[in-house]
Amino acid sequence: MQIAVIAVGKLKEKYWKSAWDEYAKRLHSYAKLQIIEVADEPAPEQLSEAQADQVKAKEAERILAHVKDRDYIITLEIKGKSFTSESFADHMDKIAQQGHGRLVFIIGGSLGLHDSVTKRSNTPLSFSAFTFPHQLMRCILIEQIYRAFRIMRGEPYHK
Repeated sequence: MQIAVIAVGKLKEKYWKSAWDEYAKRLHSYAKLQIIEVADEPAPEQLSEAQADQVKAKEAERILAHVKDRDYIITLEIKGKSFTSESFADHMDKIAQQGHGRLVFIIGGSLGLHDSVTKRSNTPLSFSAFTFPHQLMRCILIEQIYRAFRIMRGEPYHK
């Protein structure tokens, strides 16, 4: 299975990079993983709704430039669907059997995702009603993807 993670911004701190690298290494035996980092759009602290939409639209252009027609898109959204680890593994397994080109996870910038990205999403996914820093969310995501593969294969890990 081919998996891509498209994320606005970069992992900056060494500890986030180390965590990402560890799970990417573990995931290597289950799937081909690609990380695509797109630039975040500079934005002042106080934005009008129209200005925030412009920022998200520019980030959306960068994100969607990497999305292909056959990709199955999962967007990370606070208002998305919640899964248990087991049901997430089941969902990923069903996607794999449908013959999509890639399974693509999209993590937006600090303002969230533009409507053009959420409309392209096949599954909006929420890990929690909490808001997490984007760098931490990337690490949580890759750990859950790894956990899902272990569950799908009946391997010990899920405890």
